Amino acid sequence: MSLMAKVQEQMAGVPEHLGVEYVEVSLDRIVARMLVRPDMCTTINNIHGGMLMAFADTLGAMAAILNLPEGKWTTTVESKTNFLAPAPPGSTLIGEVTPLHRGRRTQVWETRISHETGKLVAKVTQTQLVL
Repeated sequence: MSLMAKVQEQMAGVPEHLGVEYVEVSLDRIVARMLVRPDMCTTINNIHGGMLMAFADTLGAMAAILNLPEGKWTTTVESKTNFLAPAPPGSTLIGEVTPLHRGRRTQVWETRISHETGKLVAKVTQTQLVL
């Protein structure tokens, strides 16, 4: 099964609700898109921080899953987010996740979320526990 097919299998639930669309999938990098909808925004027409965190957690968890040994599973144990710029409804965000550490017990992933123009919206570092 291809890596892209493997991530598509995991689309139910939060990724599907967010409208995550995977663009590129490898063991070293995942790139995905997400359209900012009005129902994802605060009253001042900016994406809610929790939506950005959910997008990043989805990508980081998927990256960890693809890098797990057979028979192992993962859960997020820590996540740190820096919010850097607004994203209004109608904008498309690009999430790119890359590894900082892939160990036997933990994996650490960095996700950069940018506008299509390249302007950085958020940077997330998360730790995944290998179960």
